[in-house]
Amino acid sequence: MRPAPHPPRILFIRLGALGDFVLSFGPFAAVRAHHPRAEIALLTTAPFAGLARQAPWFDRVIVDARPAWYDVAGLWRLRGQLRGFDRVYDLQTSSRSSRYFALAGRPEWSGIAPGCALPHANPDRDAMHTLERQREQLEMAGVTDFPTPDLSWLASGITMPTEPFALLVPGAAPTRPRKRWPADKFAALAARLTARGIIPVVLGTAAEAPLAAAILQACPAAHDLTGRTTIADIASLARRATLAVGNDTGPMHLIAAIGCPCLVLFSAESDPALTAPRGPGGTWPAVLRVPDLADLTVERVAAALPEGH
Repeated sequence: MRPAPHPPRILFIRLGALGDFVLSFGPFAAVRAHHPRAEIALLTTAPFAGLARQAPWFDRVIVDARPAWYDVAGLWRLRGQLRGFDRVYDLQTSSRSSRYFALAGRPEWSGIAPGCALPHANPDRDAMHTLERQREQLEMAGVTDFPTPDLSWLASGITMPTEPFALLVPGAAPTRPRKRWPADKFAALAARLTARGIIPVVLGTAAEAPLAAAILQACPAAHDLTGRTTIADIASLARRATLAVGNDTGPMHLIAAIGCPCLVLFSAESDPALTAPRGPGGTWPAVLRVPDLADLTVERVAAALPEGH
């Protein structure tokens, strides 16, 4: 009697930043539904390993140490991590992840690696929003059903204001300061929200605490949660928040994905047509884009708040 074939072994590759990771929730869910018997692993970087281990889509999470190309020992370890999979969905589709095709032993591969079996063969792929680009890539690999991902696993018991509240996200990548609307303007917006009976709640990393301090100095009624929230906390807050306003940064992707009404502020540093946060079912948030966020007035932002606020 022949031994029963092993379940298909599937690997996702998604490295990237928080916003990129959130935009891949839909593809993760679609592939999990398409391969219900498969053993599915995710190759990601250390900052997202904990989040991935909570998610329902993966049986195993592998941390990519991203060894330098001259690091022979590191590359040998990475080779061992990449071997043994029947199919790989490379959602990173970078030059680096495409080089992993050879290290993996050239398995059935969805991505842009030269010579792969399931290429995303659209020459205009770089002009597509990440959500549509990834969906088309999976369609070309035979994945055609895209259920809305269930994000109920992203929850916590964080204490929330009893009054209506709004989330403010004044930070962004520290290496790209032009992606930030000035803190004093967030402060003026916070004061306007308070006057409407909406408590501003400021989110961000511990390094962004000075931004929250500037907002609270002008609007003492605001709550400062910088450096005090997990990703699950942010998701729980987003479910209860009246609205959210923030820059083009990872937490806004998560807040939008949960379904919170959002206004996202963009400068010339990034293009919402390619990278904007998206809501359940791919819905678009409200977006304001100006060449320089320093020129964006509080009045214009207040007028663009999600309808009813």
